[in-house]
Amino acid sequence: MATNSQAAAAPAPTPAPTLEEAVRAPLDAAIAQLAIGERTWGAFTVGQRARLLDRVTETVGAHAAEWADVAATAKSLPQGDPLRGEEWLSGPYGTLTALASYANSLRALEAGKSPAGELRIDRAPGGRFRAHVFPTSAVDGMLLSGFTGEVWMRPGVTEAQVRANAGLAQLTPERTGGIGLVLGAGNVTSIPLLDALYELLAFNRVVLLKLNPTQDALLPVFTRAFAPLIELNLVRIVTGAGDVGAYLTAHPGIAHVHITGSAATHDAIVWGVGEEAARRKAAGTPLLQTEISSELGGVSPIIVVPGRWSKADLRFQAEHIATMRLQNSGHNCIAGQVVLLSADWPQKHAFLIELRDAYSRAPQRPVWYPGAERKLEDAAAAYPHAERLGDGSRLLIDLAPGDDASAMEHTEYFAPVLGVVELRGTGQRFVDAAVDHANDRLTGTLGANVLIDPVTQRRLGEGFEAAIERLHYGAIAINTWTAVAFLTSGCTWGAYPGATLENVSSGIGVVHNSFLLDDVERSVVRGPFRPFPRSVSPSSLIAREGSVLPKPPWFVTARTGAQVSAGLTEFQARRNPIGLARTRMAAFRA
Repeated sequence: MATNSQAAAAPAPTPAPTLEEAVRAPLDAAIAQLAIGERTWGAFTVGQRARLLDRVTETVGAHAAEWADVAATAKSLPQGDPLRGEEWLSGPYGTLTALASYANSLRALEAGKSPAGELRIDRAPGGRFRAHVFPTSAVDGMLLSGFTGEVWMRPGVTEAQVRANAGLAQLTPERTGGIGLVLGAGNVTSIPLLDALYELLAFNRVVLLKLNPTQDALLPVFTRAFAPLIELNLVRIVTGAGDVGAYLTAHPGIAHVHITGSAATHDAIVWGVGEEAARRKAAGTPLLQTEISSELGGVSPIIVVPGRWSKADLRFQAEHIATMRLQNSGHNCIAGQVVLLSADWPQKHAFLIELRDAYSRAPQRPVWYPGAERKLEDAAAAYPHAERLGDGSRLLIDLAPGDDASAMEHTEYFAPVLGVVELRGTGQRFVDAAVDHANDRLTGTLGANVLIDPVTQRRLGEGFEAAIERLHYGAIAINTWTAVAFLTSGCTWGAYPGATLENVSSGIGVVHNSFLLDDVERSVVRGPFRPFPRSVSPSSLIAREGSVLPKPPWFVTARTGAQVSAGLTEFQARRNPIGLARTRMAAFRA
């Protein structure tokens, strides 16, 4: 809170940027139309809203193939490339699963029940309650066999409160929240639409969605996919550069802003730029006069807990890490960037050999995101000994004890840059040291990954779970990648709570959260350490992590990734069991 003297010295509010009439008029018209749509939305019952989402499911499904094709083509992925599966999973598939889950939550409310009414809720470490949000059906368990998802509540929230408060703004559907501005992400195509859905359902705000220019080619597809919402003036989708975004954030018709992007962009919106921004931040007088929420990325750790791994384990988990870094060319806010490895692990050298090989031989693809080439050169300049692998666009930085890791740990490169940092210890000592290192040294709190074999995890027991509780990230993935939390609509997506406008870290608030849970702290997803058939080994079965899923389709090395991902999307759209059977057969050829 600024003092009176600080407030007196603060810079005067900056007027909204001016735009040419031809640019400004359609934006103002869209906001006026949304104001009409807000009244329409407020008159809808939750049942009518559920049926509306069913219609959106139909239109998204009808345009899913076009969506995936346009997105893949924009990223220079040729026809037939297995990596095109990324655009199916992170585009229409993720959107379809969210629509179905939101509709189910609305139908529960229509029936007078809680969206969380049938969720299993139990105790998590630290006295918290957690809701088990995946799987919730036999189909879930079949599609992602061996994977689970949990949403952990903030300390002090009771089980009764979890169930009673689930529904958020849909508990009072007649109370609308004005117009929300969503400044869409430029890297993953489902993010803008999922963020728009959350504004509409969690807060009863109709939505003006401004696309990032990298996704402008998808405007016709998005318009057709969201046609039922657009026709009712509940959503409008616009394009434009930074000047359009600046005009909209300052528009008096906007009640809330949500951005997916970088902390630098967030601060420019909230505080301005240059010396003026510094003065505003010091005075506590933001340039932005409306409330803002955000998802801003960070530096994601991959904690590799030492154990006794087979040759196949070493190779599979090396491919797993390569996937965390190289999926979407590394242009992901939760792309794994820093591997925390035990210097005392007898298999350390064998694992590093497998990691280097997997990182090098993974399929080649362009580094396409604007500014990524410069980030690669920045990393190479900071670490001249870095290895250039693959076609030369991938950097592997093996940091020896005593090396300065600050650039790697503080810079989200958003490019194919992977670092290895060694810590002392094994067992619980290593786990605790890695958690402390991730919390204290790495920038951001969005996502953290932990790889641990079932024997070691069982031996550590409660000590391991207590360490997970101390890991302050909004999404934690154990034997999987945090992208699974992103794709699992019942999980929340956002930074660990505690960020402020002055120190925004990985952002403020959450999205996704299709059960509309309140007072959430984080999501934890868990996967099998080994794929099928090795997942039915005695140690895996004892740990109850048995899975019939082979190499997951999101692995960059999955040969049938595009076919499987397209099939899963088709199933989500039309629930055709025959098509699903073919998809599962293709998955076993990965």
